[in-house]
Amino acid sequence: MLNNKMELFAMNKPEAEFYVQARLTMVKEQIRDRGIKDPAVLKAMAKVQRQWFIPENLRKQAYDDNPLPIGFEQTISQPYIVALMSESLGAKTGEKILEVGTGSGFQAAVLAEMGARVYTVELIASLARRAEETLRSLGYKSIEVYTADGSLGLKSQAPFDAIIVTAAAEKIPLALLEQLKTGGRMLIPVGRQGAPQELLKITKTREGYQTQNLGGVIFVPLIDKNQ
Repeated sequence: MLNNKMELFAMNKPEAEFYVQARLTMVKEQIRDRGIKDPAVLKAMAKVQRQWFIPENLRKQAYDDNPLPIGFEQTISQPYIVALMSESLGAKTGEKILEVGTGSGFQAAVLAEMGARVYTVELIASLARRAEETLRSLGYKSIEVYTADGSLGLKSQAPFDAIIVTAAAEKIPLALLEQLKTGGRMLIPVGRQGAPQELLKITKTREGYQTQNLGGVIFVPLIDKNQ
């Protein structure tokens, strides 16, 4: 766990250069070359220092093209998936966004760099505390971290311009749909662990909801207090 801001930035010059180059290579080869075009996403992914969001023993792998474990059977998503979800969500400056499943805090940081106000909910208290400490140490003031059952949303801060769910639900939680503004968007992986999952984009209209299937994905399961 990161103890203070000084520890966060305690790197010698070769280490700092290694991470900068790894991050720029990641953005080019894993994200831009795969079709992500949103300038705000590319800029955010090039800026957020992913190495601080994972365990110390895995930091050299921070910019590899795969997810990494962060403890408690949870993972930090593959960089491309974070970029894809960020672009698909279409976060805009000043928007109010709910993230369900804080995890490491990395996705929240990317959305904050895109100009959004992020309310992020994590059921596992230890992960929530660690993510909040990391985000605060890195200076993110537009992110609020809550320890709660994310499948219930965050009624005290609703309605939201957008909702992003970073774990797979067996079915779409009704509470989340209800907390979207009209015209709001939600991204959510749907499917059981070990079975095919689909990333869905749901837009709330005056008449109901429109759903778009963005393709197959693999996420850890969305858990609630009953589990």
